[in-house]
Amino acid sequence: MLQSKGYGATSADDALHHLDFQRRDPGPHDVQIQIQYCGVCHSDLHTVRNEWGNTVYPVVPGHEIVGRVVAVGNHVTRHKVDDIVGVGCMVDSCQRCDACGIGLEQYCENGFVGTYNGEEMHTGGMTYGGYSDSIVVHEKFVLRVPDKLDPAAAAPLLCAGITTYSPLRHWKVGPGQKVGVVGLGGLGHMGIKLAHAMGAQVVLFTTSPNKREDGLRLGADEVVVSKDAEAMARHENSFDFILNTVAAPHSLDAFLVLLKREGTMTLVGAPATPHPSPQVFNLIMKRRHLAGSLIGGIAETQEMLDFCAEHGIVSDIEMIRMDQINEAYERMLKSDVKYRFVIDMATLD
Repeated sequence: MLQSKGYGATSADDALHHLDFQRRDPGPHDVQIQIQYCGVCHSDLHTVRNEWGNTVYPVVPGHEIVGRVVAVGNHVTRHKVDDIVGVGCMVDSCQRCDACGIGLEQYCENGFVGTYNGEEMHTGGMTYGGYSDSIVVHEKFVLRVPDKLDPAAAAPLLCAGITTYSPLRHWKVGPGQKVGVVGLGGLGHMGIKLAHAMGAQVVLFTTSPNKREDGLRLGADEVVVSKDAEAMARHENSFDFILNTVAAPHSLDAFLVLLKREGTMTLVGAPATPHPSPQVFNLIMKRRHLAGSLIGGIAETQEMLDFCAEHGIVSDIEMIRMDQINEAYERMLKSDVKYRFVIDMATLD
């Protein structure tokens, strides 16, 4: 076993602190990565505080990982020592079911293995994430980070990037379409950048008037304050697609009525408690669709990274030291970050 160190929690009300733990030795198909940067996702906070009710302690979060390959198994063909690579939300899946067979590992019918708080297929223990010095991952779940991308700002692409890219691609967002993005946070700011790069007309919906300037800077063609009833009414029945990134319960009806006939709103934010149920008539009268989307498969995640390199897209980040993580969680709850914290893992004690 490999001795590792990181930051984690031992209970729901425990602050994140230094933890020593063990990882498996690299097998013939494994890649060992020295972690350089790790993004801070709201899912990390949900898991650390057991807000989804499924946390197994101790937990070491982090699934937006970029680092340098330091060792590879003797059967590894996709990566080599010194490559800069990434690891996202998954580190394994059954590789046998229909979903895995078509590159949709995130929908593995036997359950994908999360980068943290997941059950290790090799050892039966729990997986530990990227708030740590190193990680060992099967080569199929390791992504190539293009040279054109700044590695620190690319780290959040491994979750926030693919979470927004996958639905935009699945619902074929492109030129001639009017696309809404609800919420300007870690996910929302990526949704704006990606939809804009795909050629869509992009409208940001936010509850904060002071986010107008940033929304336009990031690529939105228009910013609408969702508390303004008149401004919202002007957009009724006009959107082809809406990407809802908000991770807090809110009325979905306010946005469903903005969709055209047969338009789709896809939810990617994951609140700790459910949204109020939408009005059925807002769906059936226009054959509108309310959908959800979960990250993306490995091939699609690589496609997203290559797309971002081609279009010069990375996350807007604020770099922090490892010992600032508890403060960062509190700031994240107040939306006091533009727009993703990234931990410099060189600061890990």
